Amino acid sequence: MSAGSPWIRRFHPAQRATARVVCLPHAGGSASFSFPLSRALAPSLEVLAVQYPGRQDRIAEPCVDDLGKLADLVLEELVPWLDLPVVLFGHSMGATVAFEVAARLRRRGVVPLTLFASGRRAPSAHREESTYLLDDDTLVANVFRLAGADLEVPDEEVVRMTLPAIRNDYKAAETYRYEPGEPLSCPVTVLTGDRDPRVTAEEAAAWAGHTTARCEVRTFSGGHFFLARHLPEITALVTEAAGSGPVSHPSRTSS
Repeated sequence: MSAGSPWIRRFHPAQRATARVVCLPHAGGSASFSFPLSRALAPSLEVLAVQYPGRQDRIAEPCVDDLGKLADLVLEELVPWLDLPVVLFGHSMGATVAFEVAARLRRRGVVPLTLFASGRRAPSAHREESTYLLDDDTLVANVFRLAGADLEVPDEEVVRMTLPAIRNDYKAAETYRYEPGEPLSCPVTVLTGDRDPRVTAEEAAAWAGHTTARCEVRTFSGGHFFLARHLPEITALVTEAAGSGPVSHPSRTSS
């Protein structure tokens, strides 16, 4: 098992973990976005936070602007870690990557315990978007507007330094086209904010068409980055999905 992959961050290694949670970040995001969840789940569950190329310590590497190719690359990095059951947790663009990784795992005979699709409409719920073509100033404003009051964003200078990765990831997400195929056989839990402009209730519910197993939509108060303020409830959901002991159900709509 390789512990030195540039793709995988283990913030809280857990030798006795019963399962691993693979976290795939949003457009422009990095592995560090998953640090709070990793800390909350340890030591019963071990988080593998995926670090895409082109950001933080991988800033010198070219970004990947095709989600299918990105899923292929992520899958190869995960193979050494499949000795334990896995939960896939993707936020925004990362939810689509998680879906594509789950499809590839299925073809290898590996079924995730659950796919968590956070802050992202179903792959089949396509929207025509071209945010990646915006000029720099407008794209920076878009980043701050989407973060809203839920996510603490670095100052504008730092955001501008990460614009190449942000623009690349927006392109990857917005040019992605779902190719109909065999549905997943794992449960899907959809997490969404009640004020998220990127996901309607109908687009969230459409995830049910992508699995033959149970699909549940959990709606929380907040915008696109609602999960930042609902860590305890989300930790409980992930813990339960991984079978790490009984937990209380948060309400369907959390405040």
